[in-house]
Amino acid sequence: MDSIIRKIRPSEIPLLSDFLYEAIFVPAGSAPPPRDIIQEPELQVYLTDFGKRKDDIGFVAEVDQRIVGAVWARIMNDYGHIDDQTPSLSISIFKQYRGRGIGTALMKTMLKELQDRGYKQVSLSVQKANYAVRMYRKAGFQVIEDKGEEYIMVGKV
Repeated sequence: MDSIIRKIRPSEIPLLSDFLYEAIFVPAGSAPPPRDIIQEPELQVYLTDFGKRKDDIGFVAEVDQRIVGAVWARIMNDYGHIDDQTPSLSISIFKQYRGRGIGTALMKTMLKELQDRGYKQVSLSVQKANYAVRMYRKAGFQVIEDKGEEYIMVGKV
């Protein structure tokens, strides 16, 4: 399956709401949270005014002219925040497109962009039980804090 990775267009920024919801880890056998959970203030930091700050960076993955994944980063006080010089990263792929290398391609594109912009590292928060931990480790991320059910991870860029 061929995918195209490209910068997010301003008209596509509202799609990040869908990808934020998709990024919420739901353990096997658990019911997903209600869709309006993304309206909570601690999740709105990922979306509010995205694209209006110089450090807002976003890419999407397209398959057959449909956006199926997104990665975005910004400096924000989120679950993965470590300092005000390190962007926090969010990445999400629609379920039916996972396991096909799209997440890895999005991640590589973002890491290269962050490096080109002079950032030294990027952080994220991930539930320990989330299969994505493996992808983050393969991309060079290391656990810098164990917070019980989740890790704070940092990747050098």
